[in-house]
Amino acid sequence: MAINIRSKSEIEKMRKAGMVVRIALDKIEEYCKVGVTTAELDRIACEVAAEYGAQTLFKGVRSPYTIVPFPGAICASVNEQVVHGIPSQGVYLKDSDICSVDFGVRLNGYCGDSAKTIAVGKISDGKRKLMDVTRNMLNLAIENIAPGIKWSEIAGMMQKMAEESGFSVVRDLVGHGIGTQMHEEPQVPNFVNRYLLKNDIILEEGMVLAVEPMVNMGKSSVKTLNDGWTVVTRDAMPSAHFEHTIAVTKKGCDVLTA
Repeated sequence: MAINIRSKSEIEKMRKAGMVVRIALDKIEEYCKVGVTTAELDRIACEVAAEYGAQTLFKGVRSPYTIVPFPGAICASVNEQVVHGIPSQGVYLKDSDICSVDFGVRLNGYCGDSAKTIAVGKISDGKRKLMDVTRNMLNLAIENIAPGIKWSEIAGMMQKMAEESGFSVVRDLVGHGIGTQMHEEPQVPNFVNRYLLKNDIILEEGMVLAVEPMVNMGKSSVKTLNDGWTVVTRDAMPSAHFEHTIAVTKKGCDVLTA
């Protein structure tokens, strides 16, 4: 497993890409209201990327499950949709929805990738708790990332937080390394299994990771819909997703999409 170690200058380039992603997600959150379509959110992301001269990462990506490349600049996943929801003119946000928006760009050859789950109108206490716990899992990872730490230690803490809150961590999908490509080594799970323990990642200064907990209110199992992209919970319970691009530094870490 070849993990790229990025220089300080490369990390600064990734920070600029991350800034574009953050501006787009913040603007999308402002517009994520009842009656807005997910296609409108996609349009906002495209406009921000164009303003800064960045290329969107997701549009045109291929999947082993369909011959149709991903058609959107963002993934807009509503309620039981975990990830890879296709933005659409026919999907109107409703009161009490939660919408997970994932967005990435490449700017001057380097990538940034981030996601957040956004409440639409007044949501239930259960959905609010799900969002808070998933966000806090990401924050927990950020607090503990440092050179010399085993990723399994952090993944174990994240998993424990979710399960002690009564939720489950998605196991079919994980985070990833990121740099000049959106998906690079290593895979970065939010849970511990035998494979991770056998192939653990020792964090080093210069590693850049896209850490992205995906947490379900119900069971962990998921499936892909017939569109070949949208991943949903099998029990139709809500799911939340938060992500940051994070560089490992000498003293800890640096969140490049903050």
